Amino acid sequence: MVAADRGAVGQPSGATPFPSTGRLLAVDWGRRRIGLALSDPTQTIATPLATLTRRTGRRFPLAKLRAYLDEHAPVAIVVGLPLASDGTEGAAAAEARQTGTLLATKTGLPVCYHDERMTTARALSARREAETRDTTPVDDMAAAVLLQQFLESRRRA
Repeated sequence: MVAADRGAVGQPSGATPFPSTGRLLAVDWGRRRIGLALSDPTQTIATPLATLTRRTGRRFPLAKLRAYLDEHAPVAIVVGLPLASDGTEGAAAAEARQTGTLLATKTGLPVCYHDERMTTARALSARREAETRDTTPVDDMAAAVLLQQFLESRRRA
């Protein structure tokens, strides 16, 4: 079992080191929709993957996620941590951490948390700049923004 309950933002939690190569899966957690993104094996580029829908009051859709895990074989998971504007953690961050703990336990993969503030706004802005009339949810794009920010922060570190 991999612990994932109190890792700092941008730092892996638990005893398992966070891999520097291999695909990473980003999870942009939300109460209704969960955006997924995937990195390339060199951990350079993030790409939107899918949006999972969760019915109100239901658990995280692990069965649906399992298909993506089996197909893409990520080596670790980055969970978006919805911090308040002042950087503190509230109820939403606690729920995201619970999701991270669940994912670590059920998948055996190391989990790292990354600040997800403004990812949805950046995804919406990118869609506007592309001048598309697409009205589908941007959760997978927000997950890609989250993952790209994470990848770039690791390169800078």
